[in-house]
Amino acid sequence: MRPLGSAALISAVLALGGFFGPALAASYDFVPAPQTDLNRIYRIDRITGEVSSCQYGLQEGTVGVTLCYSAGEGAGAQAPGEYGLVASRHEREGGVFRVNYRTGQMSICYVFDERVVCTPQTTPSPAVSSAAPTAATPSGGSGTGASPQRP
Repeated sequence: MRPLGSAALISAVLALGGFFGPALAASYDFVPAPQTDLNRIYRIDRITGEVSSCQYGLQEGTVGVTLCYSAGEGAGAQAPGEYGLVASRHEREGGVFRVNYRTGQMSICYVFDERVVCTPQTTPSPAVSSAAPTAATPSGGSGTGASPQRP
């Protein structure tokens, strides 16, 4: 077996770059709002965690417009990380969860006053996340399917 010449080696590297390049270049993720009667989609920068959103809007005399909302309070760039968006399964929820896969922190993001806003990032305390379900409520909740109540 003879070694590859420099031209052949460069061609091979360029070919692999074309194959892997698009997958490595993807820096955004997109998730629709869970609300079933809302045509909104959220976008997140996977490195910075910045969140924005767009939706379809009616405009007389046209096919419509794309209405976009830029990052507002709390939705701007965060500390570099590995961010993603997770939609709940709540059919009336217009917002999404921003998660940092490296730290486990989460926040809720939604459109408010024509901007995307997010609550401060937080991590559940160990006492809350390690609580075991009881026999009376196998899901660990109230058993009603309702959201947890604040004290």
